[in-house]
Amino acid sequence: MAYKGLRGIVSYDAMETMRNTNEWLGASARALASYPIFAMIPHPAFKMMSAWGRVTERSFARMVIKPDWEIPPIPGAEGQDHLVYVESELKKPFGSLLRFRVARREPMERRVLLVAPMSGHYATLLRSTVTSLLPDCDVWVTDWHNARDIPVSEGKFDVEDYTAYLVDFIKHLGPNLNVIAVCQPAPLALAATAVLAETDPAAQPRTLTLIGGPIDPDAAATEVTDFGNRVTMGELDAFMIQQVGFKYRGAGRMVYPGLAQLGSFIAMNSETHSKAFIEKILAEARGQASEGDKHNTFYDEYLAVMDMTAEFYLSTVERIFKNLEIAQNRFTVNGQLADIGKIKDVAVMTVEGGNDDISAPGQCVAALQLCSGVPESRKAEHLEPNAGHYGIFAGKSWRLNIRPLVLDFIDEHSASAPQPDEPPRRKRQRGGQVVGDTRRGGPADDRKIAV
Repeated sequence: MAYKGLRGIVSYDAMETMRNTNEWLGASARALASYPIFAMIPHPAFKMMSAWGRVTERSFARMVIKPDWEIPPIPGAEGQDHLVYVESELKKPFGSLLRFRVARREPMERRVLLVAPMSGHYATLLRSTVTSLLPDCDVWVTDWHNARDIPVSEGKFDVEDYTAYLVDFIKHLGPNLNVIAVCQPAPLALAATAVLAETDPAAQPRTLTLIGGPIDPDAAATEVTDFGNRVTMGELDAFMIQQVGFKYRGAGRMVYPGLAQLGSFIAMNSETHSKAFIEKILAEARGQASEGDKHNTFYDEYLAVMDMTAEFYLSTVERIFKNLEIAQNRFTVNGQLADIGKIKDVAVMTVEGGNDDISAPGQCVAALQLCSGVPESRKAEHLEPNAGHYGIFAGKSWRLNIRPLVLDFIDEHSASAPQPDEPPRRKRQRGGQVVGDTRRGGPADDRKIAV
């Protein structure tokens, strides 16, 4: 064990050393090639060297920086902009509940908890999702902390602890809450709702929307599920898990490092990323790049990665992907079965992307069959054609098609909305006629209705 711990620290610090070295090389190249004396030598190599340095320095520096939320002001009906303040409402060792307080605005009827994924990136990955919801909702988000900064004395954090955190957050926010879980936390948000259904029914959310989550990973194969089935838990423990070095407060904690995760992310689409960085360097050399251009906007977020606790990563792979405990309704929290069939009073909606290569169509919609206690009239599913994983919660597909449908689903099942007396049915939105919806004011939202 001592040898493994020492090896883990050496590996962790070796990755950080390589990152730090590349950042330094970029800064040195930028500074050296920018000396005024080189302006006397009309050779493009100096411009290319300076451009490479700027892009390299920025890229490697972003890997250890937590991005800011930078939520823009929200336009008000009275023609006045309302500033948005990000406040920590409930802080726990491994994650906080953040509130986006819109200044000088009365509480909204729609109250939304966005459950952010803990899969390598910070909760700020949902920045555009939050921004799109704030004009119509009061919004909270789960802000998971970087494991490298959490002292070992705080103990472990696995999928059961994650689920318990969600239960506490939902209870804290009280009734008439609408939960939207994006990607990785979808199965655990479903389990948390099941726990509340049995232990504290009054605290259950009003609606639960699951977006692109692996409820049943075996329903449709992807590269992610293939990897989970191909490797053993021993191999994951041996090759993926490292020990935080002495540079951070979490020194000694076993983690799946963010830098290792980033390497996997980039390897999945290496050709696309290589092309993007070459084009960025050429744009810098020509003087055509800018601080807020498309490349910087995307990669400032994409390159900012965080460590996950080893027990959370390993238990996710073993229990969600390998053992299919959620898919087979066998998931337990502190020894008690989180029986999804006990959910009866929560309206459930699933959203999938037709081109999602992370959680392929079929994985998320499996939740509706598991929710056997929920009437069919309180279930809905939507498959967004041609949308990838990112697009279903933050891209054009989300803004134009999915967001209006989710808000309509929330309104339909709100406490004040009259429930129609009709035979049970499941609503399916799988593309269709594009119509305008102006009920929320402002420009019409293009949305697809059920067919």
